[in-house]
Amino acid sequence: MADDGLQILIVDDEAHIRTGLAKGLSGEGTIIETAKDGVEALQNFHRGKHQIVITDVRLPGNCDGLDVLREIRDTRPETLVIVITAFGTIETAVEAMRDGAYDFVTKPVDLKLIRHQVRKAAEHRRLVLENRQLRDRLGVAGEDLEILGHCRATQELLRQIRQVGETDATVLIHGESGTGKELTARAIHRFSSRHDRPFVTVHLGALPETLLESELFGYERGAFTGAHRRKIGHIEAAQEGTLFLDEISETSPKSQVDLLRVLEQQEFRRLGGEEVIPADVRVVSATNKDIQELVGEGEFREDLYYRLNVIPVQIPPLRERREDIPLLINHFVQHFCRRHGRDCKRFANKAIQVLVGHSWPGNIRQLRNLIERLVVTVDGDVIHEEDLPTEVRTESHQAGRTLQAAADETEKRAIVAALAECDNHRERTAKLLDISLRTLHYKMQRHGLH
Repeated sequence: MADDGLQILIVDDEAHIRTGLAKGLSGEGTIIETAKDGVEALQNFHRGKHQIVITDVRLPGNCDGLDVLREIRDTRPETLVIVITAFGTIETAVEAMRDGAYDFVTKPVDLKLIRHQVRKAAEHRRLVLENRQLRDRLGVAGEDLEILGHCRATQELLRQIRQVGETDATVLIHGESGTGKELTARAIHRFSSRHDRPFVTVHLGALPETLLESELFGYERGAFTGAHRRKIGHIEAAQEGTLFLDEISETSPKSQVDLLRVLEQQEFRRLGGEEVIPADVRVVSATNKDIQELVGEGEFREDLYYRLNVIPVQIPPLRERREDIPLLINHFVQHFCRRHGRDCKRFANKAIQVLVGHSWPGNIRQLRNLIERLVVTVDGDVIHEEDLPTEVRTESHQAGRTLQAAADETEKRAIVAALAECDNHRERTAKLLDISLRTLHYKMQRHGLH
């Protein structure tokens, strides 16, 4: 029922509970150990490699279940602890969760429920370890930490990076400006078998067509006026590594033909040269435009699009991952306080709420730049709502007013419909709407319904 090699430690002073749980949770590849008190539990824990511990709160002796939980948290925090007690109060549950418990259930134990919780815990632990492995590969310092977040969209992006990185397939990253397309490309490279080879970026939108060919392929001495020496191009510089083609949709028709030839033949020549050079590179490209639409309009070659879009990776805009904004704010604040030699700052809760509600058309880049500006310009230790730019605060208030207007209109329509259904009988209308007659009168007056 669980991952192969899963080790579970069950701690309870009642033998029949230990036996019942051990039997109910046993399965192929699962190793179950039991302990009758906290001291024996910690002895077993320190000897073994348990991924999940299930412990009663009330245990005999001077070491109860919460003591076991705290010791596990302090020594091997990746171990997940499920706390069980017959004395399940809100206070005990809150204390256990605050001390790091994964979950909390009460006796009598529902075996079906505990199996479900163990499966959830095992899956949670697997995802945490996979993401930790990914971040270890990405590097724990610098800009790579900006791939942060707990929301489903971010976790899906991390899963795709890991899955795609393990292959050598061509990738096309789709995402709005400022979402971190180059960051994602670097992450894919660092999780690939080519991670110790070069990662070369070409910003195609910044290169005129007259320069693009020589920049990509390089040239021999004398290939054209001004070519006084041989120059290695970006493709050759990325040999055995990854070539990242940013703003791929900005390339001219001729450049598209050149790129297609390289992808199909996996070889090229320097300008003015005869030598055929193998193109042993993994190509990752990115765009902030709808290339399918460009294909339909005849502005982008369909055959090149299919060559580039073998594996598409979609980066969600920041407005679709608002749950991650507080985490990103905290990361950027710490980062820029260190960079600019500022004392540690924090954002007031109201300021965070305003930032979470902002639309962020410039995505993470815009958020990052704003946090840096505030870290540098705000003198106090706390950054308040009034320290935010006027346009950010104004949009937040306008959004609040728009939301209230929509809610008022919905409420008014509901009252009108209920009045019609009840033939304008107010007592029946109030009962239908599940409000008091006095509240109905107040709302009718507020909405101008007479």
